[in-house]
Amino acid sequence: MVHEYRSQPWLSLNSNEDEMGLLLAPRLAYFAAVARHEHVTRAALETGVPQSTLSRAMARLEEDLGVTLFARKGRTLSLTPAGRTFLISVERALGEVERAAEAVRADVDPTAGRVAFGFLHTMGSETVPGLLRAFRVDHPKVRFTLVQNYGEAMIERLRAGELDLCLTSPVPDAPDLVARRLDEQRLRLVVPDDHRLAARRRIRLAEAAEEAFVTLEPGYGLRRITDDLCAEAGFRPRIAFEGEEAETLRGLVAAGLGVALLPPPAVPRPGVVELTVTAPRAAREIGVAWPAGRPDTPPVAAFKKFLLSRRGKLLSEMEH
Repeated sequence: MVHEYRSQPWLSLNSNEDEMGLLLAPRLAYFAAVARHEHVTRAALETGVPQSTLSRAMARLEEDLGVTLFARKGRTLSLTPAGRTFLISVERALGEVERAAEAVRADVDPTAGRVAFGFLHTMGSETVPGLLRAFRVDHPKVRFTLVQNYGEAMIERLRAGELDLCLTSPVPDAPDLVARRLDEQRLRLVVPDDHRLAARRRIRLAEAAEEAFVTLEPGYGLRRITDDLCAEAGFRPRIAFEGEEAETLRGLVAAGLGVALLPPPAVPRPGVVELTVTAPRAAREIGVAWPAGRPDTPPVAAFKKFLLSRRGKLLSEMEH
């Protein structure tokens, strides 16, 4: 309880780091709850402690740190800039504690546990559900935290310890990560169904040099691949619209707002025609990545082994 630490005056800002850790640790989860809700009553309901205990704990935390973490208006709070900075580190620390506890439990029961798994948006409608269904045949108790994002954001979350594994493209090449190529996905030039090229089945990408393109935003792996393929074809794409999700781009193409290089859809979309690109070879590699040197819990190890066993057939259901 918080009051137990108040009774020890030798714990102060002048204490060494170990003593400061003892002082702050019991209140970090309370702080994170109050910071998430920015409301003492709702945080009290989440944590199961009295509102008065939370209020005293936050006041004492600010006193011990010598920093104002919250701007107060009744029971409603808002984080100050210092509070937001502190919250980032607190959530990281609490996450490490949670992962450590989960790892210990997983060691006791290797058939259960949790896997934090990231994947590209284009993998979410068909590929990942199929993978999870197949994996859970032999591992029915394993739970998953699923995160859909673009490649660079997932790599950041891997490094931060928020993900155990991710499916991404391009396959990363970094000394602090381990990555394995699993499959290759052909890209198609998607055009409106009334486009001058819509009657074609195949096309050289250079033939689209004068077209307006709709693409993902910079930072997405598919955007980098699009730029590289267009450069290889001898032109720089004229970007009309940028988005964050492949199916949104298909909608923009169907509306006649441009053309796009995209992977095959899970379900055919009306209003567009998808052309095979014959030159340059338009494809993207799909791989799995994980942090180098980080021990796996049994469920993560099992799922990693399962993914690696899918090499060459990860996307077989999507490539018609």
